[in-house]
Amino acid sequence: MGQKVSRTDFEWTYTEEPHATRRKIILEKYPQIKKLFGYDPWFKWVAGSMVMVQILMLFVMKDQSWPIIFLVAYFFGGIINHSLMLACHEIAHNLAFGHSRPMHNRLFGFFCNLPIGVPMSVSFRKYHLEHHRYQGDDVIDTDIPTYLEAKLFCTSFGKFIWVILQPLFYIFRPLVINPKPPTQLEIINGVIQIIFDAIVIYFFGWKVLAYLVLGSLLAMGLHPVAGHFISEHYMFAKGFETYSYYGPLNWITFNVGYHNEHHDFPAVPGSRLPDVKKIAPEFYDTMPQHTSWTRVLYDFIMDPAVGPYARVKRKQRGLAS
Repeated sequence: MGQKVSRTDFEWTYTEEPHATRRKIILEKYPQIKKLFGYDPWFKWVAGSMVMVQILMLFVMKDQSWPIIFLVAYFFGGIINHSLMLACHEIAHNLAFGHSRPMHNRLFGFFCNLPIGVPMSVSFRKYHLEHHRYQGDDVIDTDIPTYLEAKLFCTSFGKFIWVILQPLFYIFRPLVINPKPPTQLEIINGVIQIIFDAIVIYFFGWKVLAYLVLGSLLAMGLHPVAGHFISEHYMFAKGFETYSYYGPLNWITFNVGYHNEHHDFPAVPGSRLPDVKKIAPEFYDTMPQHTSWTRVLYDFIMDPAVGPYARVKRKQRGLAS
């Protein structure tokens, strides 16, 4: 079963999440960072091109064998779909069309969601904005594993299985620990996605839909691009709850690796997050950071000091505010 993890509980803290405080300090010293706020006019073209590539792939994958479906889904389609999930992350912050046009962002989120195969754009936004506002909150922040996950997957082999099953935990964990009634936009998101999936099945067959959905699931599990799920907030250095990754995979993930920068300045689009680091290097260069998401996955699985318990948590305060 492999080595058992050494932690038996989460890392509890009674301080506020660090990003709001650091944001204020950085802006006092570097007010020019405010010029980076706003949406990236090129973003919609990049994300839209990814959607079109996957639509073209529907024709390529038709009548392919199951081994080819799996291989292409893992090594190509899943990477594009994962990037589209991160496009939905940008859209959740209204960085496709700006805060003044929220509905434009939601509609574009529906479009970017199509190749992913399952509706997630609106639901992700609903929970993700709370993750920013209530980072580490015992109930509100659904990015943190449950006690059941931490206790069940407490060995190297268990963590290996947990990484593979990670997409399922991301889908169902919010429904268990912080359920919310579906909104009208979520229902619309679901209906549009069902119609698109039905069209794919009718014209291309079940295998092609499997190519889309399997790609999404595979690239959220034991896959290099999925390393960001763990690198962002799992405590590899005691007391540090957010980590940035400065590596080449940022090129295909809208710079989500610049995660300290993102949490400090969520109004800055991914394409400009490296500029935040350049302007205020003393705030980021000295913090623990990652250079390889593949290494993050390996260390998470093999290091007994890291596992589902390696997260900073705060007693529930979000609901009372």
